[in-house]
Amino acid sequence: MACPKAVKPTALAKPFVLSQPEYEPGKPIEELARDLGLDPSGIVKLASNENAFGPSPLAVEAAKRAIEQGHLYPDGGCFALRQKLAQFHGLAPGQFVIGNGSNEVIELLGHAFLGPGDEVVMGAPDFVVYRLVTLLFGARPVEVPLVNFRNDLRALARAVSAKTKLVFVSSPNNPTGTASKAEELLEFVRSLPGTAVCAVDEAYADFAERPADLRPLIGEGRNVIGLRTFSKVYGLASLRLGYGYSTPELASLLDRMRQPFNVNAIAQAAAVAALDDHEFRRMCVAETRKGLRRLEAGCAELGLEFVPSEANFFLVRVGDGARVFDALLHRGVIVRPLKLYSLPEWIRVTVGTADQNERFLRELAAVVRC
Repeated sequence: MACPKAVKPTALAKPFVLSQPEYEPGKPIEELARDLGLDPSGIVKLASNENAFGPSPLAVEAAKRAIEQGHLYPDGGCFALRQKLAQFHGLAPGQFVIGNGSNEVIELLGHAFLGPGDEVVMGAPDFVVYRLVTLLFGARPVEVPLVNFRNDLRALARAVSAKTKLVFVSSPNNPTGTASKAEELLEFVRSLPGTAVCAVDEAYADFAERPADLRPLIGEGRNVIGLRTFSKVYGLASLRLGYGYSTPELASLLDRMRQPFNVNAIAQAAAVAALDDHEFRRMCVAETRKGLRRLEAGCAELGLEFVPSEANFFLVRVGDGARVFDALLHRGVIVRPLKLYSLPEWIRVTVGTADQNERFLRELAAVVRC
């Protein structure tokens, strides 16, 4: 008896999966160096908003100790980390959901709330994962253009409809680095209907001068969740650890969507230790702000427009972003071109160490004068 012919997976998949855009990560430095014939040690990566000062030293030591128990499963409930986060934020342990990066928490929001016919309101441009997760669950992204590179909170509020399930606001915004005023952001969340959940992405809030405090909103029982990551100020991007904090009800709901053992033990141990590394955090914030001012001043000296930033990166207008990106790449400096964000004349540059910042400015000067 003949076996039935297999149907192609694309014919079996949900229709909206086939139109899902793919996220394209950058090449590893070693591979890029081989392609361009460069020395890997001479390449400066200022493209991914990583912490130029490395990981928290306390986190590194804790991670080394944790790997010695690598044969054991991690704590599936992230008990120690929840306790530490509760102390850090002045909330209860049950108000946190821990994810494999804050990206996973964004996906958990999709699992919990989104389906075909639903809408998600977000700025444009903004963090690409909001759109990717929206499309993944068959929902429709409602994108509201930024005004002067800032989220237009009033326009975002007007875009909310009866179909809106989620609203995303990043402050500071990625890729522009601009932050919403604290009082305006709180007023915005309070203006939203109770049928929509607002996710405030605070990935870069540690670098902001005056970030909003969401705890009063949470205390009022608002459907709001703050999103945080250990990838930026604590320098733990490779361990993929983020979290959301909200009301106990919302946190518990998202926790049901979470896969067992979604956060590894090394990441948990490093994060607990990092939260105690106050000296490292202060140094990173201070040096990042100092480096940002130097980069902005350097671009001003070159006559280049830039967007004042409250993050660990900034935008600079270079004319042909793709050309400048490629020219810098061949000089061993990696930045982020922004054509996919509908900003073809701009590049995004991560703040580096003092030496890296000066290297970038030298190479940029040579490139823009060509």
